[in-house]
Amino acid sequence: MVKSNKKGFTLDIVFICLLCLLPLFWLIWRGYNGDLGVNPIETIIRQLGVWGLRLLIVGLAITPVVRIFKQPRLIRWRRPIGLFAFAYILLHLTSYIGIDQYFDWDAIWKDIVKRPYITFGMIGFVLLIPLAVTSFNAAIKAIGGRVWRNLHKLIYIIVPLGVLHYFLLAKADKTMPLIYGAILMVLLGWRLFEAAKRRR
Repeated sequence: MVKSNKKGFTLDIVFICLLCLLPLFWLIWRGYNGDLGVNPIETIIRQLGVWGLRLLIVGLAITPVVRIFKQPRLIRWRRPIGLFAFAYILLHLTSYIGIDQYFDWDAIWKDIVKRPYITFGMIGFVLLIPLAVTSFNAAIKAIGGRVWRNLHKLIYIIVPLGVLHYFLLAKADKTMPLIYGAILMVLLGWRLFEAAKRRR
């Protein structure tokens, strides 16, 4: 039995949260040691975004793992992983706005309009906001379970937008965004297969 404290946090959730924080700690450590390459700003922005995308994909993978391996308890991991994904993507965006663009809103708007990878990334982030805001029990109770479930289906749009954002951003080596795209196709294909089975 997994031990929990009075607030309901279990050891596995604490462990998942610590795991989600490790990439941020590693990035900070690399910055402290001057190990961010020739363009530290680009490295920071890129790594924050990549980890946000990775956590979104991990969040999508939890449901198939729960169903295939019959481990319903693991579904509890989905919320903290999703919130950490949002946190990394928020840091990714704020780093771009503050560190890269120095809050030059005219330049940022021009980037959004003229550069498709930024356009798709911004659309994905805007769609992600209501999912993060409604990821708490009080919000679920306020809007109702059915509305909450329908709202959180936006994730099936958000993650492909994130992969597309990364694919268009990568200039020379597109290996990693293609790998993430392939994983995403498998996860979405599994859901379509399960939905077809339920209809039959």
